[in-house]
Amino acid sequence: MSHLINISEAASLALHGLAIVAQKNPEKVNAKYIAEKLNASEAHLAKIFQRLSKSGLIKSFRGPTGGFVLNKPVEEISFLDIYEIVESKIIINDCPLHKTGCPFENCIFGDALKNISQSIYQTFKNIKLSDFTE
Repeated sequence: MSHLINISEAASLALHGLAIVAQKNPEKVNAKYIAEKLNASEAHLAKIFQRLSKSGLIKSFRGPTGGFVLNKPVEEISFLDIYEIVESKIIINDCPLHKTGCPFENCIFGDALKNISQSIYQTFKNIKLSDFTE
C-alpha cells in the first residue's frame, strides 16, 4: 500500500526513541530498552542514536550503566530538529518536484503542495519532546 506522506524508518525510530528518552529524563536509557519498546533492531537504533549524539542533541554514555540522555531541555527539542538531523535540512521551494522549469504556464498543483509542505514543516516545528513528558 502506498502513502502520500512517508517518514523513513530511521526518522521514525529517532522521533519515537527520543520521546522515550524524554519520558525517562534525566535517567539514562540504553539502546536495548528503546529497541525493545519500539520492536526495532538494536543495531539500527544505535546507529541512528550515534548520529543524534554527534549532533549534540543527546549525550551517550558507554558501559554497563551507559545509555542516552538529552543534552537540551525537552521544551527546546522539536520534531523538526530531530527530523533534520536524521534526514537533512528541509527546504520548501516553489516546485514540489524540484524543477526549475515547467511545461505549463501555471503549476498544475497551484500552491496546494507548497501549502501542505509548509503545514507539515510548521507542525513538526511545533511538536516538542516536552509534549510527551508528564
